[in-house]
Amino acid sequence: MEIKLMKNILGANDEVAAQNRKIFSERGVVVMNLMGSPGSGKTTLLEKTLARLADKIKIAVIEGDLFTAKDAARIEKLGVEVIQINTAGGCHLDAPMIQKACASLNLAEIDFLIVENVGNLVCPAEFDIGENFKAVVLSITEGDDKPLKYPLIFKESEVTLLNKIDLLPFTNFDLKSAREDLMTLHPSIKIFETSCTKETGLDEWCDWLLKKVEAR
Repeated sequence: MEIKLMKNILGANDEVAAQNRKIFSERGVVVMNLMGSPGSGKTTLLEKTLARLADKIKIAVIEGDLFTAKDAARIEKLGVEVIQINTAGGCHLDAPMIQKACASLNLAEIDFLIVENVGNLVCPAEFDIGENFKAVVLSITEGDDKPLKYPLIFKESEVTLLNKIDLLPFTNFDLKSAREDLMTLHPSIKIFETSCTKETGLDEWCDWLLKKVEAR
């Protein structure tokens, strides 16, 4: 019975996700679903990304969080339009939430919509929101075992950012092993090594994003 219920939930979600994707395509909007654990550095990475791209393309952000609007407040300071979604304890964003949030956006004036999902390595990967691609942030401090322990999110993501790479010398994170595991799970996955503190890898990451948007 629980399995049937989950199928029904995902099926209903996928229907709305398809509607979202159709609207995004018609409006020429590229959508990224940004995922990762709490503390992986998603919001700081987003701030650095916006600082590099906001004067080149039109960007809007949807922030997902359980209760607060702290992350949205950080994005708003950058002069980027942002909508906060609070899930009241829910572990992920879903397609109907995105559909409702987008009703407040003028999609015709947006090139790139970034959805920062709720911090979690499990549930966000299971729910299609109508995005063009998923990206997952993995902090060096989380350990190199995460790709194999939480394989779905890495299989589903087009790109993985190995973040806080500047802390590598102070951890036992095996970079070679992590890369091999990621490639085993997803042979065509794109991997960036980034540090928001040291500004490492951010230009390459933003150049890649810009090409994705311009190719829409």
